[in-house]
Amino acid sequence: MSRPLHRLTLGLVCLALAVLAGCASRGRYGSDGMGDHIPANIAAIPDAVPRIEHPVPANFRPYEVFGVRYVPLAENQSYRREGVASWYGRKFHGEKTANGETYDMYAMTAAHPLLPVPSYARVTRVSTGRSIIVRINDRGPFHPGRIIDLSYVAAAKLGLVGRGSGEVIVQAITNADILAGNYRNPPPVMVASRAPSAPTPLPAPAPAPALAPPTAPAPLPVPTMPAAASPPSVSTASAAQAAAIMGQSESANGGVYLQFGAFASALNAQAFSQRINAQINGGQTAVTYQSSLYKVRMGPYASRDAAAQAAAVLARTADINPVVATD
Repeated sequence: MSRPLHRLTLGLVCLALAVLAGCASRGRYGSDGMGDHIPANIAAIPDAVPRIEHPVPANFRPYEVFGVRYVPLAENQSYRREGVASWYGRKFHGEKTANGETYDMYAMTAAHPLLPVPSYARVTRVSTGRSIIVRINDRGPFHPGRIIDLSYVAAAKLGLVGRGSGEVIVQAITNADILAGNYRNPPPVMVASRAPSAPTPLPAPAPAPALAPPTAPAPLPVPTMPAAASPPSVSTASAAQAAAIMGQSESANGGVYLQFGAFASALNAQAFSQRINAQINGGQTAVTYQSSLYKVRMGPYASRDAAAQAAAVLARTADINPVVATD
């Protein structure tokens, strides 16, 4: 099995089981881990040194994973996002990256779903202010709760190996930054206080047209779908739940959404949706059926900027990192 397909298959299995068991805390997909020849002084390993590299045009093509469409950023486009970083190690050591290079878990590299491949980024751990520079040469992660996958060494320099993951700030280093040399000194980062604070309300999705309230609660309709587009069958006990999920799907077509996950099982999607709703302050996710998957989404939003703002609030207040998805 090729490496990209192998990684996507493992990620789908982990995502589908996340509601019941969750992914293992160490490593990217649970059975990953540290290698047999760990360098003696990891702290002394230098950061990646940014230089201008021009990715091949194919690396800018949009692609789709788990029903989510990703559009890679331009090579000189700015990017800054706060969220959760994970790491991957010996399972993929020596295999090919999305860039066609050989993955070295002891090199200062990382995988990112949107930044140009190859390119460079500064990654700063929020809780300590510690900062590193990595070279982006791979795609991923595609887990809704992660924004970057670090190599083993990069994660170790940030102190994330034992934890398995941690909150970071990812900032692109553009060609303009490299030419100006202004990437060398990391910007000051306010180390977040962990004292409890009132949650920040989410930016509101685009308002729906006003409708007169019904005199009695109306049941959700069950849409008639062509046989080729019918979802996987569910047990008799869950038929009403599946019908409600299907009833929500047609209204969600078109627009900008935050997507938290995609599942083959309606019941797993609904359970995951309820779990997310219990963690957030304001706004509710819903399950839609699309492209043979049950998707846990929130929206629609008036624009991608509004959705990205909501995603940033969720990352900061609830440690949840949805992706922006469009239909």
